Formats: sequence, C-alpha cells, structure tokens
Amino acid sequence: MKLPVAKSRSLFRSTATTVATALLVFQLILIAATVNYVMLPMARRSADDLAALLVLSAQTWVELPPETRKDFELELIRKHQFILFEDVSPLPPRTGYLPYLTLLDGALSARTGEPISVKATTFDTTWFWAEIHTGGKLIRIGFPKERLDTDPPTTLLLALAATVVLSLITALVLARRITRPLALFSLAARRIGEGSIPEPLPQSGIRELSGLASTFSQLALQVRELLANRTTLLAGISHDLRTPLARMRLAIEMLPASTDPKLVARLQHDVEEMNQLIGEFLALSRELQKEPARQVDLSQLLEELAAGARSEGAQVEWHPRENAPVSVAPMALRRILSNLLGNAIRYGANETVRIELDLDDKGAVIRILDRGPGIPAHELENVFHPFYRLESSRSNATGGSGLGLAIARQLADANGWKIELLPRPGGGTEARLGIRFAS
Repeated sequence: MKLPVAKSRSLFRSTATTVATALLVFQLILIAATVNYVMLPMARRSADDLAALLVLSAQTWVELPPETRKDFELELIRKHQFILFEDVSPLPPRTGYLPYLTLLDGALSARTGEPISVKATTFDTTWFWAEIHTGGKLIRIGFPKERLDTDPPTTLLLALAATVVLSLITALVLARRITRPLALFSLAARRIGEGSIPEPLPQSGIRELSGLASTFSQLALQVRELLANRTTLLAGISHDLRTPLARMRLAIEMLPASTDPKLVARLQHDVEEMNQLIGEFLALSRELQKEPARQVDLSQLLEELAAGARSEGAQVEWHPRENAPVSVAPMALRRILSNLLGNAIRYGANETVRIELDLDDKGAVIRILDRGPGIPAHELENVFHPFYRLESSRSNATGGSGLGLAIARQLADANGWKIELLPRPGGGTEARLGIRFAS
C-alpha cells in the first residue's frame, strides 16, 4: 500500500521558523513587560517631577519682588535650562505625538487643577512650553527638547529591530547545528541506496549525534558486507548449477540419432531457459556499483534499439532527431530501455510501439508507448517487485521471469533516474524514464 505523502518542507526551514517564532514571541513579551512595569512607571515619575519643578518655578517667580525676578530667571536657565516669562501671545497647538509629553500634560493638569497641554515651537531647536495660571498671571515656562535627552519610540524600535535580528541569527545557527548532521545522514543513506559506501560521518561534539553517526557508519558497513556475501553466495550457486547444465548440454548432444527430435528440442529449450534464469538471478543480486558516465547520443541509441526490434519483426515507430548528446551510464541506460521496449513489444497486442524523446537543459524524458491491454492502476508499482508477474502461468511464452522490471528499477535508482509505468490515454501503457542532469 502506498502511503499518502504530505506536503513537505525542509527540516532547516521548519526548525528555523519554529525557533525564531518562539524567540520573537518571548522578546515581545519581555519588551511589553519592560515597558509596562519599568519604563512607563519611570516615565510617569519623571514627568511628575518635571511638572512639580515647572509649577514651583512659576509660582516662585510670581511671588518674588520684580527687582529679583531677573536673577531668578538666570538661575533657572543656568541650573534647569528653563526660560520663564509672562505670556503675551498664544501658541499654536502641539502637533505630533510624544508619549512623554502626554504624561507631562497629565501631571501638570493634576498639579494645577486645570487642563494644560504642552506646546512646541521650533526655530534653531525645539522648545516645549507650559502655560501655567498662578497668582493671577499666565506664566509661560519652557525647556529645550535636549533637556529630556530621551527618545522612547526610537529606543523601542531599535530594541525591536535588534531582537528580530538576533532571534533570526540564533534560529539559523540552532537550525543549522541540528539539520547539518541530518543532511549528511540523508546523503549517506542515498549513497548506500545507490550501492556505494559513504565517507565516514563526522563525529560532532554532541553525544547523541556522535552516537548516531557511529551507529550509521557501522550499519553502512554491515549492509555492504551483506550485499557482498549475497553476491558471492549466488555466484557460487550459479557456478555450481552451470557445471551440471554444461554436462546436460553435452548429454543431449550425445543422444542417439534415433531420439525423437521434438524431445531433444524441448530438452535444449529447458536447459537454455534454466541458464537464462540463472543469469537474471545474478543480475538482480549483483552489487550495483555506479557505472562511469560517458557521452551518449540518445537519438542514436534509440535508433539502434528500434532497428534491432524491427529486424525481429516488431512494429516500432521512432523519428530520430539530429543530435541528443547526454552524459549517462551507457550500459545501464541500454539495459533499461531494452527491457522497457521488449515489454512494450511483448504485451503490445502486435500493435505499433512508439518511442518519444523530450530533451532540454534540465534533463531528458524517454517514453515508450504501446497499445496493449494495459496494467491495472493498483498493479503499476507491484510489477517492479522481483518475481512479480501479472500473468500467473510462469511461462516464458506469455511472460518473463518477473525480474526485468525489478532490475531496470534498481539500475535507475542507482543512477538517480526515475522509471515509472503510466496508463496511456486511449488504452495501453506508457513506460517513462526520466533522466535529470546534474546542475
């Protein structure tokens, strides 16, 4: 049963997103708590102290004798950067939003008992002005923006930006530390699947990953030894079986001339069939080392296969193209295409078999199409299993040994190609081989 495949994304991306989101949420909660329980109370206290100093300065100025007010004004400028005078003209309302001035408005209003809104003027620099009614006078007292020496919005923005950047960097570092060893394990597992022994995995400083790397390396060696032992065992069996087969051939040749020719032909056919089966068993069990890639003209190769099939009486439609060079393992490709074409001819109900080739910079797709009875949808993957046949008589006249497609699939997997069987519109089967070029 084929398991459903969920939409996937890389482990690195998933881990980085999860860690970054958790860090960002934590930092936002931390910033909110800092603003609400630290910065805001401190800002309120500071605004209240400044409001008290402004109101006290205005009240003191009003109560002083006129001849001493000038000295008091100079003292306010020198010590507090305050400018104070009796108001003579209205100022325009303050524009823009500054959280601290809003707190100062509230503190001034609470101390004077009347609504006060701090005004702002800008010439060479920005000044803030409070208009305070005291002693029957309207006193305007101001201070420069530099006196506040704070910019909470900018501070919060910088803190938030730093939080985002550091959270992302931390998430990427953590995700890379976790996913890089797993990527190496994945690559090593792929190489084992292709019949190769991967390079020893690096031993990291993390105990669990080091243990996993060591276990994986031992597993790779055990798999290689198991495959080698299986090949050696079957090679020995093949040798032992072919020796009596050779004696049987000799015995058949030495039969008396009076022996029934049909019996002799049947015995010879059985011996050859046994020899062919032994060869296929060896091909299936053989250790699939990656064949060195060579430059091959796909169009020429397909023309050779089509011509060979036509010479044996098959109807094959193939239109050669001028040039289709690719770098592939030639023997593996020839064996796969020979098997697919042979199956299409064998099961194609004596109809014309068509060969198609699509080639671009990314890869090549070869299609072999027949008009046979087709393969049921639930059997499209089963036919790639060793010894599996849709036709159950086990006769070579109606079907092969059930190893051809299994060998073709193993060769395709070993070379990183994709082989599949698909229902053909209008009836029949499409055998498709996809070859992706290395980038």
